[in-house]
Amino acid sequence: MTESPRLPNLADARVALEAATSLMTQAVARATEITAKGERIDDHQVLAERVAYAATEARAARELVEAVAAARAEGAGDALLEAVAAASAAQLATSVRDRLSPVINDLGLGDAAIEAAYPATLRSLLRTAAHESVLRTIGRHVAETKGRSEWPLDETHDQVRATVREFANNEVAPHAERIHRHDELVPETFIAKMSELGFFGLSVPEAYGGTEYGNLAMILTTEELSRASLAGAGSLITRPEILTKALLQGGTEEQKKHWLPKIASGELMVGISVTEPDVGSDVSSVKCRAERGTVSGRPGWIISGPKSWCTFAGRANVLALLARTDADLSKGAKGLSLFIVEKDAFDGHAFEMKQAGGGRMSGKADATPGYRGMHSFTLNLESYFVAAENLVGGEAGLGRGFYLQMAGFAAGRLQTGGRATGVAQAALEKTAEYVVDRVQFGRAISEYQLTQYNLGHMAIRLAAARAITYAAARAMDEDERKAAPLAAQAKLFACDVAVEVTQIGQILHGGWGYAEEYPISRYVVDANVLPIFEGVKPILELKVVARSLLAG
Repeated sequence: MTESPRLPNLADARVALEAATSLMTQAVARATEITAKGERIDDHQVLAERVAYAATEARAARELVEAVAAARAEGAGDALLEAVAAASAAQLATSVRDRLSPVINDLGLGDAAIEAAYPATLRSLLRTAAHESVLRTIGRHVAETKGRSEWPLDETHDQVRATVREFANNEVAPHAERIHRHDELVPETFIAKMSELGFFGLSVPEAYGGTEYGNLAMILTTEELSRASLAGAGSLITRPEILTKALLQGGTEEQKKHWLPKIASGELMVGISVTEPDVGSDVSSVKCRAERGTVSGRPGWIISGPKSWCTFAGRANVLALLARTDADLSKGAKGLSLFIVEKDAFDGHAFEMKQAGGGRMSGKADATPGYRGMHSFTLNLESYFVAAENLVGGEAGLGRGFYLQMAGFAAGRLQTGGRATGVAQAALEKTAEYVVDRVQFGRAISEYQLTQYNLGHMAIRLAAARAITYAAARAMDEDERKAAPLAAQAKLFACDVAVEVTQIGQILHGGWGYAEEYPISRYVVDANVLPIFEGVKPILELKVVARSLLAG
């Protein structure tokens, strides 16, 4: 009989974290000098990317260790939770070292810096804390509990999670496979019931009809909905959330009073229209134009141009659309404004909206391998009229659209961290169920060491993703602007974890992992979109995480 390993604890986790932090501090300081406080990132993209991602891994380790320490101080969790934190911190600390090693000379640090931060005794501790026997112990627990999330929460947030989980299990999950396989539109029953439960008003202030439960409640809601179906429910509150943040940041009082109660009640579904066929991450290059005009005696704006990747644009009642109000392209972001574009709701994969004054909006859904249910549209607007009062911020918002949209995108990135943890959680649960039931060579495959190791690895990666995402949610409750970089890191890390965890889960399903009969195949294709939207991974690393990290 194999002797049970000594489980690593929080003390081990803190030692691992200290090593990663020490090396990262030096790396960031040198990268800050080399890039002139981030001004020359594009001259050192690979170096900046390495530092940005390593810093994100170190931050994920820190948030996990602090979260577990806080839970233990409150009497929650157990020795196994400490082992999860320690194993994850050890893995992440090792990854920080290995990620920085190829650029250590470019940073002007050399091997001596690595040796000083990771001496032989520390390397031994890292190997012990993340030893395969530890991960197998964690993996056996995952199999026994069928992968259920046991993350400790306070009473209020635990109730939020329980309420959403019940809804997701009973109302969403039974329809998720059908929606995916047939590329159906999100059922109206989902929207109606989510409205009744107040899911759309979680971050809308009470003064405007919301519940104002805060960002952590919103993330818990997003996570549990995404666990049931990313496109069928998990992304429904993301677009309203983005417009809500933009309105709270820069909308007029009249606009807040008019739009926010309708968003909070679920009366209005929202689409976000920023990207264009030839404009992706470089948002400041948006060309879709808006010109002042009058239709039937009503002053407003005439919008013309194409848009792409506008998710839920068919069903949406309004689009938060970024358009160029200053024809001078040299003004870049300063020439953009944000509009609330009203439209009718349409079913199906194509629509055409005609206005009495001659304006026209047409849309066609783009076929995608995953993330089905909401449909992402390519749009074309031809002399489409938008009333003057729908310019976010009124005349004071002219030229501020980019900045208002970015405020909304910070919320979108945070949401995506929640969506990623939900998809990864679903993959962990379904994989745990499968390996317990699947028998090969006379034994359940959950009894094999490599299966246990993989389940343990999935669990500790997911724990770190969840920790940094929840930390970002709490930080946004404190100060949304200051927390925006952390939200970007949460998005960056959690999305990669979702891709990794779903793919490991698929392999553990064997041949059935490639069959649509098993939901793991859906999780894999859904997870693959996560590092792309709300800031594609390379741009997020360089233009958001690295820039904020190296600004000094």
